[in-house]
Amino acid sequence: AQVSGQSGYRTIQFDLSGEMIEKSRKGIYMSLSKLVEKGKMSEEEKQAILDRILFTTRAEDCIADMIIEAIIEKKEAKVGLFTQLAALNSSDTILATNTSSIPVSEIAAEIPHPERVVGMHFFNPAPLMKLVEVIQGNATSAEVMQQTINISKQMGKVPVVCKDAPGFIVNRVARHYYLEAMQLVEKEQMDFAAIDAVMEASGFKMGPFKLMDLIGMDINFGVSNIVWEALGKPKRLTPSLVQAAKVAAGELGRKTGKGFYNY
Repeated sequence: AQVSGQSGYRTIQFDLSGEMIEKSRKGIYMSLSKLVEKGKMSEEEKQAILDRILFTTRAEDCIADMIIEAIIEKKEAKVGLFTQLAALNSSDTILATNTSSIPVSEIAAEIPHPERVVGMHFFNPAPLMKLVEVIQGNATSAEVMQQTINISKQMGKVPVVCKDAPGFIVNRVARHYYLEAMQLVEKEQMDFAAIDAVMEASGFKMGPFKLMDLIGMDINFGVSNIVWEALGKPKRLTPSLVQAAKVAAGELGRKTGKGFYNY
């Protein structure tokens, strides 16, 4: 929502939870305030961005030219949300899924007018990360692909077109960054903080354990399972027992105050 509002688009931030909406509102306010403090934005520009964003818990308010979902990484949930919002909108409304691993074609197959369903995968934190994976499902029209690419550029992002393969590009390649690191902890009894320190010293922006805490243990573990199962459960991509234990304990990272690190 912040990225969209900053790019000049009238934006609707929707969540069923009033608590989550308020948390989002405060988060965007604080993020923009920091830009003002750093001299990267005026107070007037900040207020104009906030004025462009409607925060709501009412699905009926979600009338738009493009809808970007960023909910839990479960196909049934994404299909359910898109089905609900598709009934409220024009058949021309683009339905963009921020899925990080679920094939776009599988989601689109259960949605009216599947040609308007597209993958638009942002990376955390979305206001800072430039990359957006744009994924064309089997039914996605060329026009919808081009519009999504254009909107990504308008948002200041670098769109990369990906095939609709499990994990797309980034999450397919990144599995080993996480899984091999957790193998070192699980089987070699190495210290996770030491692994992070080595990776960061070698040029990575963030070590694998800090990154998993940022993304959310449940999300990262879910992606690992989806990619593993979609590729026929190869041994090299087997999800980690270390991460499974963290998820079971509710230690999901920054959002719960504890993951591999304490917050």
